[in-house]
Amino acid sequence: MQKNEAKKSNENFFMNLVRQQMFIPILAVLLLAVFNLIADPSFFKITLGYNSAGNPVLSGFLITILDSGSELAILAIGMTLVTAASGGQDISVGAAVAIAGSVILRVLCGGNSRPEKLAAPIIVAFLVSCIVAMLFGAFNGVLVAYFKIQPMIATLILYTAGRSIAAWINNNELPVISDEKFTYFGEFIPGIPIPTPFFIAVACIIIIFLVLKFTNLGLYTQAVGINESSSRLNGLNPAFIKVMSFVVLGLCVAVVGLIKVSRVSTINYSVIAKDIEMDAILAVALGGNALSGGKFNMAASIVGAYVIQFLTTTLYKFNVQSDALPAYKAVVVIVLVVISAPTVRDWFSNLTKKLKVKEVA
Repeated sequence: MQKNEAKKSNENFFMNLVRQQMFIPILAVLLLAVFNLIADPSFFKITLGYNSAGNPVLSGFLITILDSGSELAILAIGMTLVTAASGGQDISVGAAVAIAGSVILRVLCGGNSRPEKLAAPIIVAFLVSCIVAMLFGAFNGVLVAYFKIQPMIATLILYTAGRSIAAWINNNELPVISDEKFTYFGEFIPGIPIPTPFFIAVACIIIIFLVLKFTNLGLYTQAVGINESSSRLNGLNPAFIKVMSFVVLGLCVAVVGLIKVSRVSTINYSVIAKDIEMDAILAVALGGNALSGGKFNMAASIVGAYVIQFLTTTLYKFNVQSDALPAYKAVVVIVLVVISAPTVRDWFSNLTKKLKVKEVA
């Protein structure tokens, strides 16, 4: 009798665990970790070395995941809100990152593309880029909320024109910043061996969780995404909330723009943040969030972002060609997303119930 009760308790625990939204992204991390552990344990090796300036820095594949995955995690925050509120995705974030980065360089350089001294403080350049990025986010939001254009179509405008706008901002020149302090945001702060983007991502994550905890942003966003008409009858302004979600994504874009241009102290308009919007959308989907809008789990999206980077780094580790990378990534992500789909989970649940009935019989 006790054995049957213990067995039933274990089965219930497992089923409850599988139903958790965080189950799929965490399972993906474990599978990737086990695969790399078997294929090449050196994947997890972290070494302490020194950069060209003589400062201590950590290096290794795990550090790369933390470093590059942080950019994706920041974008996943804004993309999650946009998806929840509008039931669609913003495909222009890569181009918007190029614009934000170009604005930062323009403000710092002034009229000289090779300045010996910064024309303005870095914080001023960043704040200007935040304003510009949020304005472009509001532009996308207005098209979606007030003109009722499907989000992917509405953001296709900026996706197409964004990189040209970024080049126009700096007169098609490639400005270069020689101030070493500017590199701190995309590389390492002297004396701290962990990449700065990770700390920036942690700060953004803390801020968004405080906002979601102490304001009604998350509740209103989900309400609009679940049923726009009902939310309007309950006194909400769905159009305004949708626009605000795009504005928040614009702010996330500005942060990533700073990190991107800080890494290389310049910009390549056609390459910067290329295809990053696809990874951001995949992070949201991998987190188990419905791409049709409504309820969301911000933590799952953030974990999903690091899973995507974990997968990307793993593929690079095993010398997968860069042009073939999206195909491999798509196959793995499709499998994980399909497994996390509610219909598939319901099917597994029904199958388990049928098996239980047969065992009792």
